[in-house]
Amino acid sequence: MDSAEYHSALSALTWQIELGVDTCIADEPINRYEVPAKVEKPAAPVAAVVAAPVGEVDVVAAARAAAAGAQDLEGLRAALEAFPHCELKLGARNLVFSDGASGARVMIVGEAPGRDEDREGRPFVGRAGQLLDKMLAAIDLNRDSSVYITNVLPWRPPQNRDPKPEEIAMMQPFLQRHIALAAPDVLVVVGNHACQALLGKRGITRLRGDWTTAEGKPAIPMFHPAYLLRNPAAKREAWADLLALKARLADG
Repeated sequence: MDSAEYHSALSALTWQIELGVDTCIADEPINRYEVPAKVEKPAAPVAAVVAAPVGEVDVVAAARAAAAGAQDLEGLRAALEAFPHCELKLGARNLVFSDGASGARVMIVGEAPGRDEDREGRPFVGRAGQLLDKMLAAIDLNRDSSVYITNVLPWRPPQNRDPKPEEIAMMQPFLQRHIALAAPDVLVVVGNHACQALLGKRGITRLRGDWTTAEGKPAIPMFHPAYLLRNPAAKREAWADLLALKARLADG
């Protein structure tokens, strides 16, 4: 069957399904009202036996144990590098752990590395990162001395797809330990997936700009710089959020 015949047949089949056809026409007529001479007694049902997967690992519990064993940021990085259960690392070039000044008052939590971040092994180094640097500079902050940056996922998802819920859940213990070890004064939660990981909520257009609490720290959700590149009109709200962050830091 060539391509034209295939698509013609597929179109005809789709049309019949839309009409409600659910039975094919057989070569011989079938009398569906005919009662068979002998009705066989159905066999007794056999209880299904489902074997538990051999060697199945609770990956969240494994992540929690690995993260809890880290006593400092370098130890946490080593624990992530050794963690065997996240398949994202198989397709990534580098672990993207953090950037900026450890011990800074402000900790920014993004979503996941992109192509540039995967190549360099640092978060927010592409176009979105360049915009983030400009945003921070506008309120006298910078990653060299006053901001510490990480992501929910430390490895780039294939084709920059969104993080999956199970991936967020697996990496959440590492993120929680990361925040505890970095010990910032405030958290900036950037984008929907970071909000899901730290606040258990989605809907950044509704959440942004309102101070809340995450991991025992004051936290403000903000638009992701990549979103601002696609929607420049949202920069007004982002500027308001930056001013709120600046005021919070000024208050101590």
